[in-house]
Amino acid sequence: MSKVATQVLSTGTLAQSLAKPSRSMEWAKQAGIVIGASLFVALCARVTIPLPFTPVPLTLQNFGVLAVGLMLGSRRAFAALALYLAEGAAGLPVFNPAGLGGIAQIIGPTGGFLVAYPLVAFATGWVYEKFPARNSGRFACAALSAVAGELVLFAGGLGWLALETHSVALAIRLGLYWFVFAEVIKVLMAAGVAGRWGKRSSQA
Repeated sequence: MSKVATQVLSTGTLAQSLAKPSRSMEWAKQAGIVIGASLFVALCARVTIPLPFTPVPLTLQNFGVLAVGLMLGSRRAFAALALYLAEGAAGLPVFNPAGLGGIAQIIGPTGGFLVAYPLVAFATGWVYEKFPARNSGRFACAALSAVAGELVLFAGGLGWLALETHSVALAIRLGLYWFVFAEVIKVLMAAGVAGRWGKRSSQA
């Protein structure tokens, strides 16, 4: 074998050996981000205020879902919230403490909101990805994307409540009226976090 061929083969082998750990490290990094995002939503869920006139509590959980969707993008956000549901279904204390926990909470009155979370995160991230990456107007784009996620959230949550109560009007009264102002605040908070995050990323 010629000296040139030997060098080519050795170079190719070296490149392949270097590429494999790099891909493994990237996979581990992405997995860590997804796991961390699911735990972030779990932490947000601990900030919960039960309301005596509705089975739906006031919680910071929705803010966490919107923020994850905006910051991680559609695919990773979907994975993070799917993992979050799996953690809760396995009995880990990741859901808001006002509920029964585990599978019972997923099939309970607030189950529609929980099951919708992966789709909410995906929709929020997907809409945000469609906007041009500009610093100017980033907050407005993030807020609009979060509103899209909120529409998915309440479609799932209220639809589930309507099935549970056999009344659309009652579902709206229990799961929407009391939360509109709080959800506006959560949308603005998530948009503010995403706008700041995007600005720092572009400056890095």
